[in-house]
Amino acid sequence: MSDSNTTDFTNPSTFILLGIPGLEAAYIWISIPFCAMYTTAVLGNFTILFIVKREPSLHTPMFYFLCMLAVTDLVMSTSTLPKMLSIFWFNSREISFSACLTQMYFVHSFSTMESGILVAMALDRYVAICHPLRHSTILTNSVVAKICLAVVLRSVILTLPYPFLARRWPYCKTNIIPHSYCGHIAVVNLACADIRISSYYGLFNLLSEIGMDVFFIAVSYTQILRAIFRLPTKDAQFKTFGTCISHLCAILALYIPDLFSSLTQRFGHNVPLDLRVLIASVYLLVPPMLHPIIYGVRTKQIQGRL
Repeated sequence: MSDSNTTDFTNPSTFILLGIPGLEAAYIWISIPFCAMYTTAVLGNFTILFIVKREPSLHTPMFYFLCMLAVTDLVMSTSTLPKMLSIFWFNSREISFSACLTQMYFVHSFSTMESGILVAMALDRYVAICHPLRHSTILTNSVVAKICLAVVLRSVILTLPYPFLARRWPYCKTNIIPHSYCGHIAVVNLACADIRISSYYGLFNLLSEIGMDVFFIAVSYTQILRAIFRLPTKDAQFKTFGTCISHLCAILALYIPDLFSSLTQRFGHNVPLDLRVLIASVYLLVPPMLHPIIYGVRTKQIQGRL
């Protein structure tokens, strides 16, 4: 199919990803920071996985969750960045219908999974600060495994309707996606049908996921702050709160770009298309790049091993 193909087709064999519409002349320059962020994400997250695997003293719930976060970051960035670079470097814009739906599922499911892992890490910080003597008995390996399984199942189940709903719509307008990857809204907007079910479910999923996760994180940190303020000295308070800084930075690195990107895709019609697509593309690389840097700088055990 050519880029100008707008004839009727209810089940397109391929889609055409435009990349970042309007910035085609700057693709080489855009690809340089994208490639640097992806390289940093891959090297940083593999380094964390290697260090935790090799150091028995790091086999604790916090570092198990950190390893799960590293794997999630690797999958989320790898599911999109190679295709983006092929568009920027080789003008390879075609993607099969099945591959597009698969990419959609991976992007959204692992984004949801990443949010759930941050909730699990907030629980670990709460137990470590509010119940330090019982930490090892509360967060046993069995409990940690169940938490990880619950996080994975939630993301798998909540995201499953995305590709199924996208597959059932007829696509009779065009197969050109004005985006750099197959996001849910970007794909279903091409359908020549009433897609309110997809749109409402996507918005419900976004708000319920972020709302529920932020609620649990807020409850955890409310209890953490109450415990910190009860400490006898300012030095002890700052030292204890310092153990939460990495986690708080990771939360900000995920939720702020995620919420901004998702809302601009749905409601930011006054925001230029190239800016919306650029923000959505960068969002998939910022958290995977920042997480190993944040934890590498703030975690003394990882610093020591490095």
